[in-house]
Amino acid sequence: MKHISSCSFGKDSVATVLLAIEHGEPLDEVVYCEVMFDHDISGEIPEHRDFIYEQAIPAFEQHNIKTVVLRAEWTYLDHFTYVITKGTRKGKIRGFPICGVCSICRDCKLPPIRQYIKSLPEDTVQYLGIAKDEQERLLRLDSKKVSLLDKYGYTEQDALKLCKKHNLLSPIYEFTNRGGCWFCPNAKQKELRHLYDYHHDLWNRMLELQAMPNKCSELFNRTMKFSDIDNEFQLNDMQVTIFDLLEQRKEVV
Repeated sequence: MKHISSCSFGKDSVATVLLAIEHGEPLDEVVYCEVMFDHDISGEIPEHRDFIYEQAIPAFEQHNIKTVVLRAEWTYLDHFTYVITKGTRKGKIRGFPICGVCSICRDCKLPPIRQYIKSLPEDTVQYLGIAKDEQERLLRLDSKKVSLLDKYGYTEQDALKLCKKHNLLSPIYEFTNRGGCWFCPNAKQKELRHLYDYHHDLWNRMLELQAMPNKCSELFNRTMKFSDIDNEFQLNDMQVTIFDLLEQRKEVV
């Protein structure tokens, strides 16, 4: 019987691997699917991608656990620029995915994972990073899908502490409580601000996509264009600068 652990390298999935190591649970390999922006640029926040390849995977290898890295043929850019061939939107490019519905996950993440699992023996057991306090998700598990977090009584907070203990907590938790692609339409304001402040090259790629004509929708998320978010951040920065100048004048006086 083969045992694999699905891993996004967030706190819950990393803690699952750590529990397997600590308790001697059988584990043959970690399976990770990397969503790509295009065929060269990862969809992972750069800090998280560095953590995966430079810290977490080498740590697993020290325990003789290999990581299988999967990638779909489709990228986010392929999804974005796909030309609709039927219906009232025929001839338009698909554009931004619908907020709240992860079509990128559907097209770029799940297919390679499902295909890989089909290539494994039928009795393969899959560990999933579902914490003890996620009862609704736990109820959907079957005999071939196991939560080690639930088995050993670990909540999401416990998982975070375990990762910290082993120095295997992704730096994304410094500015968000969730993992996700840097182009995710469900990203919170703090996540978008981090991208704007520290990865302006990626930010500019999104502005380029916003400027493309003939999209099905101009909205990046439920209410705003990506260019509107950019304008908002620029305005916020200008206001801060003005206030700083006023404070400096007061000090001089």
